[in-house]
Amino acid sequence: MDVADLVPAGGRRVMRVGVLRIVLLAALLAGCVDAGGNQTAAASQEPTLGESLVARGQEHELDTVRVPPPGDFIEHEAAGFAKVLCSAVFLTGLDFEDAWTQIGGFTSRHRYRDRLPGRELDRENQRVHITTDTGVTRNAILHGDHGCVALPKGEDAPFYETVPVTSTLDESAPWPMGDRLPDEPLPDDIDAEKLVAAVEAAYAPDAMTLAFVVLHRGRLIAERYREGIDKDTLLESWSMNKSLSATLMGVLIEQGAYTLDQLAPVGSWHEDPDDVRGTIRIQDILRMSSGLRCVNAGDPEYDEAEMGYPDHLYLYTGTVNSHLWATERPPQWPPNTIGRYRNCDPILANHLVRLAVEGRDESYHQFPQKHLFDRIGVRRFVAEADPYGSFLLNGYGFGSGRTWARLGQLYLDDGVSPTGERVLPEGFVEFVSTPAPAWVADGRPIYGGFFWINQSPRGGQERYPSLPESTFSMQGAGGQSTIIVPSHGMVVVRLGLYEGSFGGHAEAALQKALALLVEAIPEE
Repeated sequence: MDVADLVPAGGRRVMRVGVLRIVLLAALLAGCVDAGGNQTAAASQEPTLGESLVARGQEHELDTVRVPPPGDFIEHEAAGFAKVLCSAVFLTGLDFEDAWTQIGGFTSRHRYRDRLPGRELDRENQRVHITTDTGVTRNAILHGDHGCVALPKGEDAPFYETVPVTSTLDESAPWPMGDRLPDEPLPDDIDAEKLVAAVEAAYAPDAMTLAFVVLHRGRLIAERYREGIDKDTLLESWSMNKSLSATLMGVLIEQGAYTLDQLAPVGSWHEDPDDVRGTIRIQDILRMSSGLRCVNAGDPEYDEAEMGYPDHLYLYTGTVNSHLWATERPPQWPPNTIGRYRNCDPILANHLVRLAVEGRDESYHQFPQKHLFDRIGVRRFVAEADPYGSFLLNGYGFGSGRTWARLGQLYLDDGVSPTGERVLPEGFVEFVSTPAPAWVADGRPIYGGFFWINQSPRGGQERYPSLPESTFSMQGAGGQSTIIVPSHGMVVVRLGLYEGSFGGHAEAALQKALALLVEAIPEE
């Protein structure tokens, strides 16, 4: 289906006034929960942060039209459920029955799962079929080294051929380029008892943690895995993949393909000189401040009755050419003006990666392994795509706990690989870990360049109160976290089952573990 078929000539205008459901900042992280937390209106009756965000958005809003995503949203939920179950079974190795309730609550929201009564695993053909309460079946298939793909209705396979994605790394090499760990005692300045207690805290029963890994000065000093999971198990990581998207863009910038301040080379944006999208820079995209209309249920302006199915989710579940669909979103605000956590921006970054890589006649699907992972010691990472082969690294990527630790270490080492090779350009780590100007103007200095910043939004507190403001992190739905703590030379990774985030259990366990870690490991 061509994107033109999805965008009718008319459409309803997004209302600027009327009933608006204000969502607290705790609702934005990884798509539907965010980092602000427990703000209440001040005694002086000052507007809440959510109210201020809505007002500021209205002040700068452009007079453009939003056309909601097409199709029945329950069918979208079915497509999302088929994909996450397919990945859970064929990539992670989870039990199909358990996975129904324990994983993937983002693109297949639990409150709608009673409307998805038909669930079938075809292990022989590596497929999952989900049928809605109206009898519509949506399917997902394991597609070679590219992970699982949700298929459009009526289609039996994706629209692109797979290529092998292999690594040349030797597992038996010493850490970090391999997995052979040195047999050495902990440094004397690390409190071993508190380190053990921190790992134990991360595994509080209701947290449902699967992997917990701690690096100090590049050395692996602690790790633990739930039964059935090990150092090589591929785990869902959701929006931590946005930080991976930034990393791939950083690799291309270091290679000379792009610069942060250049205008994004999306052809359709530059056809009309009056199109404000033609002024969007690459750095605006990485800072979640492109200004495109790409509604997220975590937006403070979001009203489900008025706005319908979020564009943010449709990019996962629509089974369309996601990159093309994102480029067709109209502008809502001028770029670098308003900060909103929306999937169009990481999808656009993925699109620019594809343009650059294929523009020099290289394999787009082999690019992450060849140009990033092989250089930092990662032997396998599965980057999943839409049916057209375009990466969905806004959230569909699978790696092990050690994979994410190695990626965090790359940032702790200022973009230099373990072998001393510069992977990311000088200044890039500072860029991603500095609050984005549009988010600062909104009163939320909590987001940088596809990384979260450990600073306080107006009226709130840091995401990790026990860690310094210099901390920055990759975050994903379900409590997935890779946390870089420069002051302590530390990287912490926590991955777990989505269900463990219900009731705040995963968050509470991680906070306790972090508080113990900063006591166990001295400042640099």
